[in-house]
Amino acid sequence: MKADIHPEYREVIFQDVSADFTFLTRSTIETRHTIKWTDGKEYPLVKIEVSSQSHPFYTGKQKILDTAGRVEKFRQKYGM
Repeated sequence: MKADIHPEYREVIFQDVSADFTFLTRSTIETRHTIKWTDGKEYPLVKIEVSSQSHPFYTGKQKILDTAGRVEKFRQKYGM
């Protein structure tokens, strides 16, 4: 294998902004934000809109996520 071609695999915190749910896992994703975790260490933070805590398949609740006004644009365009 070639040396120095793989991204850094590290611990990262993902935060579901719609359900206010955070979890610690490992990833190679790059991010600029950081957050302090319960163990007192600072980890990179990735904000996501959907996780198992907010997805309708797992929660059993239907929910319309309107990010950037997509639903409203659709209704205006097609007159609903």
